[in-house]
Amino acid sequence: MTFTLLTLFPELVEAYFATSIAAKAVERGLVGHRVVGIRDFATDRHATCDDAPYGGGAGMVLLPGPLGLALESVGASERRTVYPTPSGRPFTERYARELAKETEIVLICGRYEGIDQRIIDKYVDDEVSIGDYVLSSGELSALTIVDAVFRLIEGVISGESLREESFTDGLLEYPQYTRPEVYEGARVPEVLLSGHHAKIKEWRLRESLKKTRSYRPDLYARIESRYRDFGTD
Repeated sequence: MTFTLLTLFPELVEAYFATSIAAKAVERGLVGHRVVGIRDFATDRHATCDDAPYGGGAGMVLLPGPLGLALESVGASERRTVYPTPSGRPFTERYARELAKETEIVLICGRYEGIDQRIIDKYVDDEVSIGDYVLSSGELSALTIVDAVFRLIEGVISGESLREESFTDGLLEYPQYTRPEVYEGARVPEVLLSGHHAKIKEWRLRESLKKTRSYRPDLYARIESRYRDFGTD
């Protein structure tokens, strides 16, 4: 899997791939990345990449010229091209798994008020929102997508870890504990110390259901019928 990111700030993206799990995946050849600086395709001496929006309004819009040339340089028309934007469809675990099947993904890191619609019409396959809020950095939203996708690639993270994460079965993940057994008067639940795997599994499911019902009633409504006979109190 190769991630190609087009950005005004290549250093932000390069730092991500040089640290932690991402760096290990790159070193092992499981993940590749290309970072393309949009300013490298500007045509004036000031390397201008943005301008005021037609019709007026606050902020600036990325110029289609440099961005279009950058997209052409990586063959975006023949690759799955994703533009993270608050006006896109919600980013989900299911969509991340869909992207993980691709051999290469091109991500456009927007800035300011966004990018020219003509670029979207010509190159973008998916407009995706990582949440109902606005960021100043398109790099952060693009890397959020990268992080959610690359960890699904075989060999990056153990299969057992992936199977027990939030959203894998439509539930939020159960609470986790580690040593010491008592921290500032709070004890680890006894069942987790019992060694009784069936009871531990039941406790974790019950806690997942309780957390999902409390924090994400929208998710709970989808799976409630499957667990109707499994109490959460």
